[in-house]
Amino acid sequence: MTQFAARQGDVLIVATNTIPDGLQPVARENGRVILAHGEMTGHAHAIDSDLVTLFAAADLDEMADRFLRVEQECDVVHDEHDTITLPPGDYAIRRQREYTPEAVRNVAD
Repeated sequence: MTQFAARQGDVLIVATNTIPDGLQPVARENGRVILAHGEMTGHAHAIDSDLVTLFAAADLDEMADRFLRVEQECDVVHDEHDTITLPPGDYAIRRQREYTPEAVRNVAD
């Protein structure tokens, strides 16, 4: 697979060769796959496709170790960011982090 990485606000999407075993599909919200909700605006990083599945461990928080399987090209949309088109493949989904003198923290979107 060609190396692929994209950022949409506080969400980082990176191509990966495998999705770990033991993860569970994440429930859709109103038919859409939600990669993350914006902490500041509440807008969602969302995919509206039946050929995409988001996976996560059942005991982890919203953005820890999430993975996405894309069977057909799809768009990741957000009200305040440019659309990202994902080619078919597997992806790791991570929340961007930033350093401040006080602490390392998640980027707020």
